[in-house]
Amino acid sequence: MTERFYRTTRSFMALVMVTALGACALLQPREPVNVSVIGIDPLPGQDLELRMAVKMRVQNPNETPIDYNGVALNLEVNGQPLAAGVSDQHGQIGRYGEAVIEVPVSITAFSFLRQAYGLGKLDGLQGLPYKLRGKLAGGPLGTVRFTDEGKLDLPKGTDW
Repeated sequence: MTERFYRTTRSFMALVMVTALGACALLQPREPVNVSVIGIDPLPGQDLELRMAVKMRVQNPNETPIDYNGVALNLEVNGQPLAAGVSDQHGQIGRYGEAVIEVPVSITAFSFLRQAYGLGKLDGLQGLPYKLRGKLAGGPLGTVRFTDEGKLDLPKGTDW
């Protein structure tokens, strides 16, 4: 009986070790996704609210695809919060692939006034620093967070 118990225990331990090694292979570190803002288009707003559609190109530099079932983002301009938005869209960004994702964002009147006050201290509208933070939610690998930052250069002749 003792011999059989030891044999069963060794077999069980070997199975646990093989399973654990397989699980560790799935937990390889992932490279962060690359996100670039490629466009901002106006949307119809309500009352004192401005709405825009932020278009982002998301690149997946990993060997596994990213499945997502929701997107959230926050946009800061000139060091101040400007816009926030969410979308329940879903999709997949393939391994070593890319996708364009469009998220509607809202700008409150208070955020707009804060930005206008901050812009009054600047010499012009060229080269405004921005920071975009967000996440692709869901999927078997969990939430994927991203950031992008740079400078906004508005086209010549734009009246803001």
